[in-house]
Amino acid sequence: MASSGKIEADLEVKSSTNKIWDFIVDSATMFPKIFPEQYKSIEVLEGDGKSVGSIKLIKYQEGVPNVTFSKEKVETVDETNKSLTYSVIEGELLNYYKNFKWSCEFEKASDEIPDPSSIKDFAVKSFQDLDAYILTKA
Repeated sequence: MASSGKIEADLEVKSSTNKIWDFIVDSATMFPKIFPEQYKSIEVLEGDGKSVGSIKLIKYQEGVPNVTFSKEKVETVDETNKSLTYSVIEGELLNYYKNFKWSCEFEKASDEIPDPSSIKDFAVKSFQDLDAYILTKA
């Protein structure tokens, strides 16, 4: 039987919560511009890309570990607490994890699959880079 788990990371940022939230909510537009070395494109396939039920197709640059693309569905949006949850509904991550949510909960496809620490590292680096971008450009 495959195992499941949850990964958490604490990250201190200098930018305001509201600015970071605005960039995250508008990630389909902003992330390929800010992080061209990580994202080829983010296309909104359904909805507005910001509300529950929206679906985005994310194409990653070569060198991003384990994935070339993912299709993600917005599961929850909490404006008050500045919280979003995405589920991966297509892409290579599902070869490794039966269930993958960006809050970050996962269920491995098999016990031999490692925990998604490289994905956590990618997310932490993205937030650090976003913070730096906001402080210097926004």
